[in-house]
Amino acid sequence: MQLKKRQRGLSPVGVLLVGGLLAFALLLGFRTVPALNEFFAIQKIIKSVADEGDQGKSITELRRSFDRRAQIDDVATVTGTDLNITKDAGKVVIDVEYARKVPVVANVSLLIDFHASTVGK
Repeated sequence: MQLKKRQRGLSPVGVLLVGGLLAFALLLGFRTVPALNEFFAIQKIIKSVADEGDQGKSITELRRSFDRRAQIDDVATVTGTDLNITKDAGKVVIDVEYARKVPVVANVSLLIDFHASTVGK
């Protein structure tokens, strides 16, 4: 008498569940990419603006410079007036905290808090 080996793998219901979870993870990933791109653009802009501040530009000029660069990089969440600009040990330090609401499905949204700064952590 020959014994049958038990087959292993996912059942059709298991495939649907795993596929649904993967689809949801991809949906979240695709929806959050624009918010992350904007965050990295803000990081790049404030570093450039801080370098201008180290060369002696005023706070008003720094805010205007940020607004010009943000318009070029399509940054809409943060404006020059949202920036916290200070001096620390002779260096200009710029940081900004903001939240971005990312719609996921229907009335479900993802709220992401960002903190961009010229100070290395």
